[in-house]
Amino acid sequence: MGDGDKPLLIKRYASRRLYNTETSDYVTLEDIAGFIRAGREVQIVDLKTGDDLTRQYLLQIIAEHESRGENVLPVNVLNDLVRSYMLPGGGMMPQFLQSSFDMLRDSQSKLMENMNAMNPMSQMPGFEALKAQQEAFIRAMTGGLGSNWSGQGRKGDEAGSVDSGEDLDDIKKQLAELQRKLSKLS
Repeated sequence: MGDGDKPLLIKRYASRRLYNTETSDYVTLEDIAGFIRAGREVQIVDLKTGDDLTRQYLLQIIAEHESRGENVLPVNVLNDLVRSYMLPGGGMMPQFLQSSFDMLRDSQSKLMENMNAMNPMSQMPGFEALKAQQEAFIRAMTGGLGSNWSGQGRKGDEAGSVDSGEDLDDIKKQLAELQRKLSKLS
């Protein structure tokens, strides 16, 4: 297994500081979120006890984003998650969520493949700009998750991380360029 295949090991010291073992420096929760967005798996362990704290810290990252108004999980979904913990058979929820994310990731991947497939429109002037604009739009709408989502047996792709503000500017520029090219053809 190569270095890129292994999870990035983060150690939590007794002082609650988080230490990146690859770069030998301290990191924040936001840094860890950035590693994950870039497609890297992380594992957070307590230095003293060796306990795996990854789930706890990932939930904390989600809670912080939610508290800043970056609502990803609607209230009804959060209610259903809480209910699933209280109901007998609630253990099915993790498998259901994993399957749902796998299907979403696969659907997005197939959409991108179909956009890249050879088709008659590819000969149209400005098609590359249109394709790039559509890809940027899809990445912006899905939060840049694309192939970076991790699931069982999945490996992330370093190229999918996006900043939605920059992406929006890129989309506007590409759209203006495409409109300019199309107006010349008319």
